[in-house]
Amino acid sequence: MASMHVKKGDKVQVISGKDKGKQGVILEAYPKKDRVLVEGVNIVKKHAKPSQDNPQGGISDIEAPIHASNVMPLDPKTSEPTRVGYKTVDGKKVRIAKKSGEPLDK
Repeated sequence: MASMHVKKGDKVQVISGKDKGKQGVILEAYPKKDRVLVEGVNIVKKHAKPSQDNPQGGISDIEAPIHASNVMPLDPKTSEPTRVGYKTVDGKKVRIAKKSGEPLDK
């Protein structure tokens, strides 16, 4: 399984693309495709046919996944985008923010 620098629940900022600068929480991560679903980012129109549970049908706005390389986690101390480093803390591999050295994992 591919390892990613961000996980579900991380607060991230988009660093490129049409939603550049937007911030949000990762709702879902797809490590095999190297993509993440960020709240309020990459909104697309989804056309739904009328069905049993949605008799009206119509067009709805949903979030589409974006590539993991286009997001950066926010530093817990300064809330600025930061790169991710790794450190071993008592036998466990922990992600740390490169800017402040704060751990990103709770």
